[in-house]
Amino acid sequence: MRTFSAYVEWDPESKLYAGVIPGIRGAHSQGASLDELRVNLKEVLELCLEEYQGSLDDLPHFVGLQQIEVAV
Repeated sequence: MRTFSAYVEWDPESKLYAGVIPGIRGAHSQGASLDELRVNLKEVLELCLEEYQGSLDDLPHFVGLQQIEVAV
């Protein structure tokens, strides 16, 4: 068992949550609720990992987020 982190945003235009798992090509989805998004991300992550040909140890590891302040 391995745990992956997802970056989640709320899109006010579509009224959906959007999520992406950094470093895993194709691992992104959306959902009307956070619970739905979690289910959708898990499904797409499992599919992506089935197609992955390398060692799971070679996948990128989530480190964290940084906040960048800019004047606008």
